[in-house]
Amino acid sequence: MRKANVYMHGLLAGVLEEIEPGKEYRFRYVKGYDGSSISLTMPKEQNTYTYDHFPPFFEGLLPEGDMLEGLLYQLKIDKYDFFSQLAAVGGDMVGAVTVEEAE
Repeated sequence: MRKANVYMHGLLAGVLEEIEPGKEYRFRYVKGYDGSSISLTMPKEQNTYTYDHFPPFFEGLLPEGDMLEGLLYQLKIDKYDFFSQLAAVGGDMVGAVTVEEAE
């Protein structure tokens, strides 16, 4: 299982887990996080979100077009491996959310 730490304005907000690639993902806010929700579709009043595909909010943060093709080619990432794509670009995204793969 792969995990990524999700930050909002530099504060650890939660953890995204890839339970089964392409089939099961979970995002969970960390205990004690008191910042803003990372997305309007993922309010922190509900602590845990489970998905049967890559979460749409995170997919929306991924590059598209030529930027995506360059990333896939340069890092040799499968075009359907959204988790690896997010980990690769997570520290340099537009907006308040950043992501880094957890050890």
